[in-house]
Amino acid sequence: MQRALVFTTLSGFALRKKLCSLTLRQTAAMSTLLINQPKYSWLKELGLSEDNDGVYNGTWGGKGEVVTSYCPANNEPIARVRQATLAEYEETVQKAREAWKVWADVPAPKRGEIVRQIGDALRKKIKVLGSLVSLEMGKIYVEGVGEVQEYVDVCDYAVGLSRMIGGPVLPSERPGHALIEQWNPVGLVGIITAFNFPVAVYGWNNAIALICGNVCLWKGAPTTPLTSVAVTKIVAEVLEQNKLPGAICSMTCGGADIGTALAKDERVDLVSFTGSTHVGKQVALMVQERFGRQLLELGGNNAIIVFEDADLNLVVPSALFASVGTAGQRCTTTRRLMLHESVHDEVVERLIKAYKQIRIGDPWDPSTLYGPLHTKQAVDQYLAAIEQAKQQGGTLVCGGKVMDRPGNYVEPTIFTGLPHDAPIVHTETFVPILYVIKFKTEEEAFAWNNEVKQGLSSSIFTKDMGRVFRWLGPKGSDCGIVNVNIPTSGAEIGGAFGGEKHTGGGRESGSDSWKQYMRRSTCTINYSKDLPLAQGIKFE
Repeated sequence: MQRALVFTTLSGFALRKKLCSLTLRQTAAMSTLLINQPKYSWLKELGLSEDNDGVYNGTWGGKGEVVTSYCPANNEPIARVRQATLAEYEETVQKAREAWKVWADVPAPKRGEIVRQIGDALRKKIKVLGSLVSLEMGKIYVEGVGEVQEYVDVCDYAVGLSRMIGGPVLPSERPGHALIEQWNPVGLVGIITAFNFPVAVYGWNNAIALICGNVCLWKGAPTTPLTSVAVTKIVAEVLEQNKLPGAICSMTCGGADIGTALAKDERVDLVSFTGSTHVGKQVALMVQERFGRQLLELGGNNAIIVFEDADLNLVVPSALFASVGTAGQRCTTTRRLMLHESVHDEVVERLIKAYKQIRIGDPWDPSTLYGPLHTKQAVDQYLAAIEQAKQQGGTLVCGGKVMDRPGNYVEPTIFTGLPHDAPIVHTETFVPILYVIKFKTEEEAFAWNNEVKQGLSSSIFTKDMGRVFRWLGPKGSDCGIVNVNIPTSGAEIGGAFGGEKHTGGGRESGSDSWKQYMRRSTCTINYSKDLPLAQGIKFE
């Protein structure tokens, strides 16, 4: 009996010790999360915690894989998110379809009022949400805030648009008849966004889709789930305050399984995908196989062309911003800099000097101009591209190394001497590497701009107005964005954003991009007592 008592006591002590050790390890793991450090307590202003639900469809959930979000500036864990299961995806689609029945009956100007409130809610959180973008994605603080501002701007734009969408009343050749072009929402819009603009791209789609009468299902990038959760919480609160179904703006965090389900789902009337050309092609084939609608915003191998009459005081800061901004991780980043032979050496010299003066640091430091790459895999891609450029005849004149500091920092890099058709020059590498190419004539510069597979953004620097209009014309740039005397990046929301060829052909944001979120019907109304046929046909 005594031996049994001793054994029981020792066993109990060992169990308590084991449980205590487990608790201490869990506590230590929690304390290592940035969200638990006083410096990052502001994250809780966005409703974030150590563990966050990654599914929203009117209620919050998440029973799938738990993923940890890391800060690219130091590779430390920020917080965790529970992703969606396929069963939760199914439930979310069903709730979104039900929510559409309510939302579609709301008059467009009233829908615009809801979008206005979403914009106002984002304004109130613009600095803290911009800080999260900076922390989780890695872009500098001013760009993070600017990205939220872009969502706000699109909301403002959409409010006005909500009173303007519609088609014309057309003259009919038949007496007593009217032709009306009627526009209606497509229904459920699936939005798949990339890591590099985890707020703005969703905003482009969400605000315009909503005023058109659609409901949205968002799958953000797996590496920026906290931003997806924080944005959805802001939007969900607006819907709740207006007693509208939360599933109007649903969210399912997840990986390729959720993305594939969304692309193949016939209940998703439009799939808007932003990401790489490689993945975009897979998405396009899945959507096309079911005769669905798609809106693709894919890669860009963008060029700035500098002619002999260019203002170099505009060229250097433009090339610097377009090639180094967001650490080369914009789809509109300048990757090819074509310089007329008469200005080549001077521009390269001035650009190298500017590169060496870039303020590198923590992205949330307001004085920083250049932050880290988003992932360690991107660092590997950077190193691989540098080796390929060297092997193909390029001369490394600036940068080219991984920086000796915590996080995913690499030196902004410039290569000269590569031929315009070198394989690496024709490869979009999502890193801050600029290929400088020398040219002689306008004809070859325009041709080299167009010879890559992508067709997103392009720009020339010149004072020759004839050249400007040749650049804008049918034999000029074949890109969706065609600029003069400004960088390839930094587009405004008022114009349609998108590109041609392997960039996907989709258009988002301004102009008449709203039409992609609606279906068009031509309606003929006979208000007479006769039945004349078109084209004068008699059938009597």
